[in-house]
Amino acid sequence: MVKSTVVNRLDGLPLAASVDDEKTEKDLEAHKKQAKLLLKRLTPTSEKMASVEAGNYTFHYLIDNNICYLCICDQSYPRKLAFSYLEELASEFWSSYGEDALKPNLRPFAFVQFDLFMQKTKRLYNAPRTNENLDRLNSELKDVTRVMTKNIEDLLYRGDSLDKMTDLSSKLRYSSAKYKKAARRVNIEAMLRQYAPIVLFIILFVGFIYWRFF
Repeated sequence: MVKSTVVNRLDGLPLAASVDDEKTEKDLEAHKKQAKLLLKRLTPTSEKMASVEAGNYTFHYLIDNNICYLCICDQSYPRKLAFSYLEELASEFWSSYGEDALKPNLRPFAFVQFDLFMQKTKRLYNAPRTNENLDRLNSELKDVTRVMTKNIEDLLYRGDSLDKMTDLSSKLRYSSAKYKKAARRVNIEAMLRQYAPIVLFIILFVGFIYWRFF
């Protein structure tokens, strides 16, 4: 299920958030603190879509027009539905408020009324067996298998990053190391093929001399 949602600008200003019941607030108290820390780490160079695993829950976020839409879901909730939900929020929010959401000197939670749309949309997405949601799950329009997935502990306490250039750099370093290792192996194999017959001949020749004269 989608548990809670927040809409933030990338400069850190909260624009809107779902009004959650008392039980949800209590259950998610620690995770909401983690979500705030996560939002502070996002920049214009961060991945536009990512999932961050946090125990029994997963944070999914979508960045659009320098605004981040983040939801906290049960770990088992389908990722495709989570991002479809966020895309609906992003589309509605931008069509409703547009550039107004990017104006300087806005007060926090200036668009608190957006909670009405979030609650209505959340109810629809929290019934995953409905025909509409089954269609979303079966749709090939959105492939989320390539969406970056991280762990909250790695991000907050071990220096991992959601920056797409950092992730690309890590992949390039891994590929480079893998290439060097493969190249070294190929060079060794080439040397063995080139010199093995000579070494074998020398060994046999020395062995023959030793056997013949000693």
